[in-house]
Amino acid sequence: MNPNLTYVLVVGVLFAAGVTLLLERSLTRVLMGVILLGNGANLLLLTGGKAGGPPIVGTTAEGDMSDPLPQAMVLTAIVITLGMTAFLLALAYRSWHLNGHDEVQDDVEDRRIMELADRDEGPGTADTDGGDADGDDVDPALATVPADGAATSPAGDAGRGR
Repeated sequence: MNPNLTYVLVVGVLFAAGVTLLLERSLTRVLMGVILLGNGANLLLLTGGKAGGPPIVGTTAEGDMSDPLPQAMVLTAIVITLGMTAFLLALAYRSWHLNGHDEVQDDVEDRRIMELADRDEGPGTADTDGGDADGDDVDPALATVPADGAATSPAGDAGRGR
């Protein structure tokens, strides 16, 4: 069975628009992205099903029955999308009530991780910050001290190529 090209294009547009909106900082746009992704998933599941009569034994010949699995999956996806929509609406309302806007702010930990990622040179790159060649130079403000007393970077040794 070949799916209709129009359905495939609509699914692609719904997914593209949904993912684009999910990457925004406004919870209202994230909510719209979740709704578009849910509708795209529903349409994708329905295009995968076989068209035919009702899947009830005795009323339709076995060869002419539609596939009930995509229909059941779409009903489940509708419930999941509704739950996610209600949750995101509650988050957006609470954010609007507390802050006067629904923008998601950067977390302090997120900023610290981004700074570490920007400074990470990885294996095989030249040392350009004037530190020692093995990459052990870590900003003391960003270093953590574990229980054994040895100062380590929050990123650990994973980014040093050891």
